[in-house]
Amino acid sequence: MMKRRDFVKNTATAALGALAFSPKSYARILGANDRVRVGVVGFSDRFKNSLLPAFKNHARELNFEIVALSDIWNRRRDEGKAFLEKETGASVAIYPNNDALYSAKGTDAVFVSTADFQHALHLIEGIQAGCDVYAEKPFAETMADARAALKTVRASDRIVQIGSQRRSAGNYHEAARFIQSGGFGPITMVEMSWNINQPGRWRRPQLVKDLRESDVDWKRFLMNRPFETFDPRKYVEYRLFWPYSSGIPGQWMCHQIDTVHWFTNLPHPRSVVANGGIYVWKDGRKNPDTLTVVMDYGPPDDPGTGFQVVYSSRFHNSAGGVKEIYYSNGGELNLDKNMISPHGGLRLAEAKEMGMTENLLPEKSIEGQKAES
Repeated sequence: MMKRRDFVKNTATAALGALAFSPKSYARILGANDRVRVGVVGFSDRFKNSLLPAFKNHARELNFEIVALSDIWNRRRDEGKAFLEKETGASVAIYPNNDALYSAKGTDAVFVSTADFQHALHLIEGIQAGCDVYAEKPFAETMADARAALKTVRASDRIVQIGSQRRSAGNYHEAARFIQSGGFGPITMVEMSWNINQPGRWRRPQLVKDLRESDVDWKRFLMNRPFETFDPRKYVEYRLFWPYSSGIPGQWMCHQIDTVHWFTNLPHPRSVVANGGIYVWKDGRKNPDTLTVVMDYGPPDDPGTGFQVVYSSRFHNSAGGVKEIYYSNGGELNLDKNMISPHGGLRLAEAKEMGMTENLLPEKSIEGQKAES
């Protein structure tokens, strides 16, 4: 049986991508014998289908319980309460907004599973209310919101985690160890893609049709975004509209590009060039259905070293699926196939012509569970 000490240590340092970690807060959690009361900020499909099952796997043995739900949409509040009480067997209090949730002073920690642009701001609210916070990715959609949230975290003694899927997958931890050990050699290029052919991706036409302005708190939804009149599509299908979501970068690219920063300890690219557009699904959306990004990585003071990352995503043809391949002169590390191989590496015939030696990686599997796609 996993002990609370082990659970907190593992999740805070490895799984789900720890953003900030305070020794003071860590000691507080490790020494606690009372029940940890958890609130849910936003009853979303992601929370229902992914976060809650993971929570339930450990809740009883670690003495955690969900006690409250905040959602500004009356439908989600009612659905959430019914679902959570059925799944947990305990009473769950519901609140029409976060002010009411935190004023009740009944939670020690919260899940944040709201719209993309709200994550950083809801994270700030949770910390200021004295709660530890698990927030879905993306951490923020503007640098101003990101800096504000990071400043709040660093000034607190709270534990914060951001839900980057690959941080909780064993195969990615094994890949990180291999690259950081030097066994892979210098990275020369990375290719990443996430392709689907789903016209209904991020669309919820029936929910849009059913939603009325009186059902939600539209001003609270907008938060720090410019005011505009109520639009049910932008509330329900926010992933298709800037400034409520960046779409592809915030939903998918952030998962994949995170591995580059993790594996190399480089905080950001030296330069970025991107191009995209709405080429197929002309349904009123503002965020692209096709995107290609080229990034240059390496030490900022040494432009002669580094590597290129090419990221692409399209919504209108699924060929290629999800791909993440790291290349070196000796071969490749393929996180789709979970294999390290000499594929493409420098072989003897070509090496001898230049007075060089063969450079080939070993062929071996990458152990561990794959990340969710």
